[in-house]
Amino acid sequence: MEPEAVKDLIEAGLPGVDVTVQGDGSHFDVTAVGDVFDGKSMVEQQKMIYATLGERITSGEIHAINIKCYTPAQWATASKLKVD
Repeated sequence: MEPEAVKDLIEAGLPGVDVTVQGDGSHFDVTAVGDVFDGKSMVEQQKMIYATLGERITSGEIHAINIKCYTPAQWATASKLKVD
């Protein structure tokens, strides 16, 4: 699976979220930024991402995924500190 396809699935499932995906076909690093993550725990945020990829994960098409979620305010701070 291509990183762009993973990005498209997440953005389709979470409208308004800006997503960056890097990966090698089965292992991916996802950075997602959106207001939808405000007030959610890290586990809740990751579950939101997993929900958009459901079948791809259970089928093994996506073998491993590293997820980092931010609100826009958190991302503004993280990007100043050069944190991904």
